[in-house]
Amino acid sequence: VYDDLGNLIDSTEKQVEINDPFGNQGPLFKMLQYNQNAPFAELGNVNRNQTDEVLEMLNRDEVKALFPSNSKFLMSAKPSQIDGKSTENHQLYLVKARPGSTEAPMEGDVVVAASQSPNPQTGKIEVSLSMNSEGAGIWAGMTTDAARDNNRQIAIALDNEVVSAPNVNQPITGGNTSISGSFTVAEASDLASILEVGKLPADVQIIQENTVGPSLGAANIQKSFFSLAAGLGLVLLFMLLYYGGAGIISIIALIANLFFIFGALASFGTVLTVPGIAGIVLTIGMAVDANVIIYERVREELRIGKTLLTAISDGFKNSYSAIIDANVTTILVAIILAFFGLGPVKGFAVVLIIGVLSSLFTAVLLGKLMIDWWTQGKGNNLTFWTGWSKDLFSNLNIDWIGKRKYAYVLSSVIIIAGIASMAIRGFDLGVDFRGGYSYNVAFAEDVQAEDLRNTFDAVFGGNTVVKSVDGSNTFQIVTSYLIDNTDKNAADLVMAKLHEGINQLQSSNVSLDAFKSSDTVDATHVVSSSKVGPTIADDITRNSMFAGIFALLAIFLYIFIRFTKWQFSMGAVGALFHDSLVVLGLFSIFWGWVPISLTIDQAFIAALLTVIGYSINDTVVVFDRIREYLGVYSNKSTDEVINLAINSTFSRTIITSLTTLF
Repeated sequence: VYDDLGNLIDSTEKQVEINDPFGNQGPLFKMLQYNQNAPFAELGNVNRNQTDEVLEMLNRDEVKALFPSNSKFLMSAKPSQIDGKSTENHQLYLVKARPGSTEAPMEGDVVVAASQSPNPQTGKIEVSLSMNSEGAGIWAGMTTDAARDNNRQIAIALDNEVVSAPNVNQPITGGNTSISGSFTVAEASDLASILEVGKLPADVQIIQENTVGPSLGAANIQKSFFSLAAGLGLVLLFMLLYYGGAGIISIIALIANLFFIFGALASFGTVLTVPGIAGIVLTIGMAVDANVIIYERVREELRIGKTLLTAISDGFKNSYSAIIDANVTTILVAIILAFFGLGPVKGFAVVLIIGVLSSLFTAVLLGKLMIDWWTQGKGNNLTFWTGWSKDLFSNLNIDWIGKRKYAYVLSSVIIIAGIASMAIRGFDLGVDFRGGYSYNVAFAEDVQAEDLRNTFDAVFGGNTVVKSVDGSNTFQIVTSYLIDNTDKNAADLVMAKLHEGINQLQSSNVSLDAFKSSDTVDATHVVSSSKVGPTIADDITRNSMFAGIFALLAIFLYIFIRFTKWQFSMGAVGALFHDSLVVLGLFSIFWGWVPISLTIDQAFIAALLTVIGYSINDTVVVFDRIREYLGVYSNKSTDEVINLAINSTFSRTIITSLTTLF
């Protein structure tokens, strides 16, 4: 500061301005970490919580007037990285649009194909793309200008966020180009997918979203593989104790089956979810089904005095029809589930299909090869029973048809009570079917479900569902608050409300950032969350109904084709309808009264359709034996033939149900 004569009075404030020219120029540069040395279009970094505020400032008319009319400010889609680790900051870009417009010079609809692959010289992952003739011409012009003007960047944006900003080293003509950078395989694959999809005519809105924290993910993996090992161990132990030497063959086939399943899933690049692992665990129980059908038939042949080799040959030959029918019906249900299912349910169905096909291969072909090699090739004996199991279920003589009225009464009572409960109480519908936000929250302090419910009814304005999800003070909180709000910040507002309610309940407050972070250990935090919009909830409901209807219709048609009588088809579908009503009724009756979740969601629909598939599996085996006996015992009444068929297949029904229960 100088006086009127030009004498220097004070230089302190001026010196500060020289050292930091942006140190006192308003609120923008308090949020924007301007980097004067940043290359090309990168202006600086902005904290992820302040990106909207910075863009709002820069897009004011008085600010935009200071820049060329065809310029545009964009934020990076992902946080910046330092030494390979993500930061809390997003990069701010100033991009050049079409002359007289804010639209990009080239849109994604000109991209014909895009893929990721390693560069043969450098080994780094690159994204290669090809364009149509229109795109090739525009791209040549853009890259020529960029290369001439000192290697500028070209921004690739999706929904006004920069997903990549590669440097341009030289003009690119011909419409083929590659984008290099510090990509992982997953990042390059995502970018290639974005480029290949092209320009969409509408904005993208998230209608379904799931978030699982790393601690819960690790726990899921640990528990899933423990259940896989425990279930497998129980099944293997039972097969060994019940069938003796033949049980060892089934064990080898079952382990081979697991290798085939995991190999197929890995080769397809399948994402393994918790429902997918459930499909594998269920497949273990169902995988021995074909073994049991064959072994039980071999035991029957041995009991009537046939030699070992003859009994094995006839046992396999007489089992094929039942095995094919039983597995085809299960596959039909799984295909319908895969077609109508969404997300993890589709994964469950795919795993089930692979598992059934693999089980058929290992039990029928691989199992037969091993048995023939041991008995014929090596000339060794092979047992199909142990001391205690030799005569178990043999010579069974129960008048099932004569006792059917007792079953009518029991089924009628359960179904009528279930229908009444469905009409009066309804179901504990999950977020999948009614839409909303669902949060699993782990509490650092002891809380009661009723206190949570009262607090969050006040915070969210009612209609809040609270339930305990395990014994470690973790609760699920479901709300439809702001679920119809299409604003992109709606989820953050719901999370803030949830955090507000949490702090009302606890003696010590937790910060919002710590509460949202799944890495938090000692404080109350969100373990996992999901969002299902009303549109997707309606889709899930409709698809679930279609899946059930088409599953029953497909089974009706298959049974009719295989057994040529509509009575078989009607009986099978009636039994399936009965089983479904019993399950639905019990879920309606007992929800809220038992200490386990009885929520009706996508996983429940997958389980219900599996019940249908597995129930028809048992039914078809009995039907197959009825058809066989109708030709053999032509002098017996229909009731006697049906009783004989049920008694002769009873052991198989009990054993396969037991292994699946394990």
